[in-house]
Amino acid sequence: MSLIGLPGYADEILIEDVQADRRGDNWTFAVTLRHVDTGWDHYADGWEVRTIDGEVLGTRELLHPHETEQPFTRALSGVGIPKGIGTVVVHARCSVDGWVGAPFELTLAQ
Repeated sequence: MSLIGLPGYADEILIEDVQADRRGDNWTFAVTLRHVDTGWDHYADGWEVRTIDGEVLGTRELLHPHETEQPFTRALSGVGIPKGIGTVVVHARCSVDGWVGAPFELTLAQ
């Protein structure tokens, strides 16, 4: 049996945890990801904080693979959340497969 051409074998990114901390008008998000990074050719290369409607509020680029550090946590500070937004969604991106894996929905403490 050949697996060539069969869809569904991409390594998805698992968002294990998201923490949000408010400082004045801005927020810091700490996101813990798990992905089977294989090196520079295939790794989790970023994540975004978005509104439920899909508006991007902040983007964290990941500049290198984390083959030996799984899961790993990276933070993004200075994220502005518009008034009236009580829930955000975090999406993760893979250098090969794009935006894969289930998004993480987080209710913000007001």
